[in-house]
Amino acid sequence: MAAALEEKIGLKLTPATFKVESGKIKEFALAIGDLKEEYLSGEKVPPTFPTVIDFWSEGDSTSALLGVNMEKVLHGGQEYEYLAEIKAGDEITITGEVENVYSKASMNFFVIKKEYVNQNGETVLIAKSTIIERH
Repeated sequence: MAAALEEKIGLKLTPATFKVESGKIKEFALAIGDLKEEYLSGEKVPPTFPTVIDFWSEGDSTSALLGVNMEKVLHGGQEYEYLAEIKAGDEITITGEVENVYSKASMNFFVIKKEYVNQNGETVLIAKSTIIERH
């Protein structure tokens, strides 16, 4: 692996916060076509709702942190480990870091691990995503 890639392991994202609102939960449920009443009422969040948190929080640009060319980027995968429920009214703080970087078949793979903590200091979710940059 090139030294420049290896140096990205351990890079930390600036912490960001997001206030979970029932309206955003409903919007997301409508957007993905999951019309369960508990989602539409904001009583519960759909399993992939952390995507909303990532896009709407005012954190770092992951692409800028990694120095990738967005025209050559693919989403390689996403996994969520729920440790507690995320609810409307929660204020979630997200921290993250580059957990691993590797090259394979003329592509660079960046594994990002994020931790989501609520206003009570409770870790509610750990997420990992893989970003692929084609050479």
